[in-house]
Amino acid sequence: MKPAPASLANRLRGLWPARGRRALPLAALLLGLAVVDVHVPLTRPRVEAVVVLDITQSMDVADVQLDGRTVSRLALAKAALHEALGALPCGSRVGLGVFTEHRSVLLLTPLEVCEHLQELRGTLARVDGRMAWSGNSEVSKGFNGALRLVRALPQRPALVFVTDGHEAPPLNPRYRPPMDAEPGQDAGWLIGVGGLQLAPIPRSDLEGRPLGTWGAQEVAQVDPYSRGRGGSVQGEQMVEEAGGAAPAPDLGATPGREHLSSLREPYLRRLAQETGLRYARLQSAGQMLPLLRDPALAQPQRHAESLRPVLALLALALLALRHGRRAQAAG
Repeated sequence: MKPAPASLANRLRGLWPARGRRALPLAALLLGLAVVDVHVPLTRPRVEAVVVLDITQSMDVADVQLDGRTVSRLALAKAALHEALGALPCGSRVGLGVFTEHRSVLLLTPLEVCEHLQELRGTLARVDGRMAWSGNSEVSKGFNGALRLVRALPQRPALVFVTDGHEAPPLNPRYRPPMDAEPGQDAGWLIGVGGLQLAPIPRSDLEGRPLGTWGAQEVAQVDPYSRGRGGSVQGEQMVEEAGGAAPAPDLGATPGREHLSSLREPYLRRLAQETGLRYARLQSAGQMLPLLRDPALAQPQRHAESLRPVLALLALALLALRHGRRAQAAG
């Protein structure tokens, strides 16, 4: 049987020291501890990641949606990261990099998002295709290079690599660059962005001014190895696929249609599987935040938590209760 409300209130009052005699010294003690600023050691997970954005020309294809508008793949990726940076909890650290040709380059090492939000967003706003120094888009090499970048950083942050997976020039179905996989050692996301239907790739000059779209005769339709040429790096070794000349169905190449682009999702899933990262498709700006906050990407962080706010509130609560009791007694 539950006690009546009046009876429960009387019991609670009985727990309070008679006439609040102990409230004042206890409140004074709590305020004193608050002034001293007592800290307690705690460990909590912290986001520590480097986001690398593909800035090659296929990322300029406008085939994704943002707030009801059709925008480029890069625009959606940037909007998603912009939104996530402002919503991550303080203490999170995010770095920024770009991929073009066959290299990934670090623009900012991981910075605390609250203290450096302006710098992070300012740098992100300036990321576009004009930063690219080559028209090639060798995704697997850029992804591999990004893994090497994060492995060399302190705390070994997680990698978030955003791309449409369009290899230009296309890969040979028998040969492809080896991945420096370290099973179980790398954490992060390989994020695909783009529509599933082939679309023309915009072309532009060095200043970013549009020059129409790429034509079939202006784009390599087969890989360099099939034409008797080497790779992008002199003397680089390639991995021979089992099965000889049988084409691998998930490398993403579309001979004769390489001047068109779509999200190469099966290929990206394969790269993610080979490196131990996970794959996700970016379809809205709000998807980036939960990916960055994924517990699998978090790292334990020891810090000293101040008890000052809690102690001050408890002291004020005690004084308020004491004042209330005295006012009730006077009435």
